[in-house]
Amino acid sequence: MRGIPRISRSLLVGVTALLTAGALAVPASAGPRSDTGVRTVGAAAREKAAEFWTPARMRAAEPLDLLSVSGGQRGSAPAKGARTTVPATSADAGILAFPHGGGAWTGGGAVVNTAGRVFFTYQGRTASCSGNAVTSANKSTVITAGHCVKLDGAWHTNWVFVPGYHDGQSPYGRWTASKTLSTPQWTASEDINYDIGAAVVAPLNGQSLTDVVGGQGLAFNTGYNLRMYSFGFPAASPYNGEKFIYCSGTTNRDFLLSNDHGMTCNMTGGSSGGPWFTQFNESTGTGLLSSVNSFKYNFFPNRMYGPYFGADAQNLYQAAQSS
Repeated sequence: MRGIPRISRSLLVGVTALLTAGALAVPASAGPRSDTGVRTVGAAAREKAAEFWTPARMRAAEPLDLLSVSGGQRGSAPAKGARTTVPATSADAGILAFPHGGGAWTGGGAVVNTAGRVFFTYQGRTASCSGNAVTSANKSTVITAGHCVKLDGAWHTNWVFVPGYHDGQSPYGRWTASKTLSTPQWTASEDINYDIGAAVVAPLNGQSLTDVVGGQGLAFNTGYNLRMYSFGFPAASPYNGEKFIYCSGTTNRDFLLSNDHGMTCNMTGGSSGGPWFTQFNESTGTGLLSSVNSFKYNFFPNRMYGPYFGADAQNLYQAAQSS
C-alpha cells in the first residue's frame, strides 16, 4: 500500500453498489491540502452522462464486487481537530423505531429530498452508490464514499446524482458532476479510514442543487459512541435499489482493523456513500452528516462501518464547497 498499511480484503465486504450561514472554519492544524484528489469533468462529458442515465439504465445498475482493500495492519488514525458543525439549509415526519437494523424510511422530511442515488460507469459496468446534498458555499456539493468516486486506481465516469430517487424516477433531475474529489489517503492508496468522497455538480436548468432540494448540515470531530441514523439505496439482495432504507442506533468505535464508527445495519451493496447523521430529527428529516456507509466485515454481515469525519474530511468538504 505505498507507505500506509491497509486492511486485508479477505476480512472485508464492501458495500458499493452494483455502491451555514457562514464559511466553515478550518482548524489551524488542518489547513487546505493541495494533494486532495480531484477529477474535473468537461461540459461535453457532463452532457453525455446526463443522456446516458435513462430510467432503464438506472434500474439496471448493478452492485460492484467487494471493496478493494489489501494489507493486514490497522490503517492510520484520522487526524483530529476542534469539533465543528455546519447547520442545514433545508416537512414533518413520523417517529420511527430506534434502534432499527434496516427498513424502509416512511417518515418523509428533508432527507427524502437531499439524499439520492449516485450512478456512474465503473470498469465498463453501470453501477450505483448513494449520496447526500449538503450545505455549501457553492450550493452544489454532494458527499458520498471515496469508492463511489474512485476505485482500483481509476476515477468513475458518467457520474450523476439523482436526489429523491424512487422507482426509476428522477423527481429533481439528474445532476452531473463537474468535479469529483476524495481525501488524499483514499486517492493515493484507498485507505479504508478515509473512504470519503465528494462531488460538485453543475447547475441544472439554471438552478443550483441545494436551492432545489435543500442541504443537510455537517459535523466534524464528533467523537464516538453516538446516536446516529444511516440512509441509503441498497441494491443487492434482499434490496433492489428502488427504495430508500434507513438504520439507526448507538454507534461505537471499530475495535478491529479500522477507526470507523460501527452500527447494526442490514443494508447491502448500493448503500455505499449514504449519509450518517448525528443530531437527526425525525420530525423534520434533518441532521448533521457525520459519516457515510463504507464497508462491512464478512463475519459481521449485519454491522455497517463508516469513516470518522476528522480534519481530512473537513478539508475535503472545504475543497468541494470552494470549487
